[in-house]
Amino acid sequence: MSFVERVLFGEPLWLDRAARAGLSGSLAQLSDGKTYYESAGPANGRPVVLIHGFSMPSFIWDPTFAALAGAGFCVTRYDLYGRGWSDRPQTRYDKALFVRQLAELMDALKLPHASLISLSMGGVIAAEFAFRFPRRVDRLSFVDPAGFDLGLPLAVKAVFWPGVGELLLGVLGRMGRQTLLESMLADFYEPSPAAIASFKARYFEQMQYRGFKRALLSSLRSGMLDEDLQLYRRLGQTGKPVQLVWGELDETVPFRHALTFVELVPQAEFHSIAQAKHIPHFDRPDVVNPLLIEFLQRGA
Repeated sequence: MSFVERVLFGEPLWLDRAARAGLSGSLAQLSDGKTYYESAGPANGRPVVLIHGFSMPSFIWDPTFAALAGAGFCVTRYDLYGRGWSDRPQTRYDKALFVRQLAELMDALKLPHASLISLSMGGVIAAEFAFRFPRRVDRLSFVDPAGFDLGLPLAVKAVFWPGVGELLLGVLGRMGRQTLLESMLADFYEPSPAAIASFKARYFEQMQYRGFKRALLSSLRSGMLDEDLQLYRRLGQTGKPVQLVWGELDETVPFRHALTFVELVPQAEFHSIAQAKHIPHFDRPDVVNPLLIEFLQRGA
């Protein structure tokens, strides 16, 4: 990282072996860097891979991960490049990178195929992966997927402009961190004080390592959150089993886009979740987990 990048992004720490000491998961050395992952459940269970969203790493799947493992699935969750405990390579953070990461991780875990459960930006990755590797995907469950018009105001779109995004997330330091945190907390319906404290600590921990903000900006500028209806139109043409779960109060990827998804993917089984925002699996695990488990069990 150059001197200018250090000044702009203000991330002082390297994500090295010492930083990762004591983690409960494992690291897979892939072509673009190390990927952190955790697996649970019986080794002979039906394989499921969880793909998280834009900035919140794989711990966002805590209730889902435990429920699926308890239901007998061999479930894996992992951190996308640039997030969590995975490496932050100096590269373009686009669909090609994330699809390659997933394919190589499945190879490393000796998973010729799996069902995919994705959240937000993870839905873009899952849909693209299913198009590129259709035989490697059994069933797909989408939770409040990205790939639709987010209606971003001009002030937010300014982050896409060269230099401006670096300024907002870097030179402004604490304000940039607070903006990311507020954006993340807005995805919850009614988080408890304990949940807020836990998520703040875990979220800030990943932010301090060099390359995190750079990865977010590159993902934005590479179109990972842009509208891309062709992704889902192609998925609808495959006839693969698809489930759609969407929080009725979602403002991050507005709930109205669920209708568009169902039009593009006519085989999708749609479940709207009351009293939930952008992360209904976390807001209402009592409702969402049984839906996911029942859908995946039909793939036996």
